[in-house]
Amino acid sequence: MGMETCTLDLYTHYLLSSTGPTTATGLSRLLDGTLSHDHIPRWLSSAAWGSADIWRQAKPLIRQAEAQRLAEEFAVLIVDDFILEKAHTDANEVIGTHWDHGQ
Repeated sequence: MGMETCTLDLYTHYLLSSTGPTTATGLSRLLDGTLSHDHIPRWLSSAAWGSADIWRQAKPLIRQAEAQRLAEEFAVLIVDDFILEKAHTDANEVIGTHWDHGQ
């Protein structure tokens, strides 16, 4: 029996437990293909989650990790939403070069 949909809980746990790059293909592979790698970006784009939603999911785990660290230890959680260019993907109205003018 295959999994029909991704959930915020599953996706958040995948992001938090990963020690390297995270991808839809990586999550699908981790679940032995029970969740299609194509389903994950469609699921993500179908919801209107913001940073507050993600923080609500991540906060308990982050606070638990903080409590286990010495006060002088330093840790950083970095979230990046950049898009990797793929050689086999042609530019279109959605996929193309986007410049970050904030930097």
